[in-house]
Amino acid sequence: MSSKKTILYQGKAKKIIKGPDRHTLIQFFKDDATAFNKKKHKLFKGKGVLNNLISAFIMTYLKSKKVPSHFVKRINDREQLIRKCEIIPIEFVTRNVVAGSIAKKLGLKEGTKLKKPLLEYYYKEDKLDDPMISRDHVVAFGWATASEIKKIDKMSLEINRYLKMLFIKKGIVLIDFKIEFGRLASNPKKIVLADEISPDSCRLWDKKSNQKLDKDVFRRNLGSLMKAYEEVASRLGIMH
Repeated sequence: MSSKKTILYQGKAKKIIKGPDRHTLIQFFKDDATAFNKKKHKLFKGKGVLNNLISAFIMTYLKSKKVPSHFVKRINDREQLIRKCEIIPIEFVTRNVVAGSIAKKLGLKEGTKLKKPLLEYYYKEDKLDDPMISRDHVVAFGWATASEIKKIDKMSLEINRYLKMLFIKKGIVLIDFKIEFGRLASNPKKIVLADEISPDSCRLWDKKSNQKLDKDVFRRNLGSLMKAYEEVASRLGIMH
């Protein structure tokens, strides 16, 4: 279906397709699972369908909390209609619990609760393995203004609060997550949440057992990735 459409961008787990009008795009979710900047890569049949379902549910939930995003609606199993944005080339990470790269880099024990959410910035460049940068780097190199970063930090903390509330009710702890932001094509002064929010971009642990319900299952060979993602969708009440 989407092969007949104009593909504007091909990412690791998604394709961006020309939309029905000049201020919209179609976001297509692929079945690819990648880790370590595509050094590890595998296809899981139906993964894109699950991520589309979960991300659409979360974006709709955040919309109900007045968080502005590029999301318009889920069109079908694999596609979403989104508003066109100029993506800021930074991955914005919010951490609630020590896990993954920060544990390794700083020699900290995985699972250690942080006293307050920690905000981090990573420059989006696969060739450089997405290096961690400071807020000053973002401003100095013109990727975003100081006022835009202030706005994004505030939105990141709000999103964190809402997501923690959503997941804990389902017996899931939100360990950390990675999000992107963009400037709306129709209103470049408007910063909105972009990309996706799914088990690909969040660390999610079962509250009782600490079982991983996210992409770490694939990264660390911890079992079935699809079962983990299906469990998240099931707990959110959105499995078909």
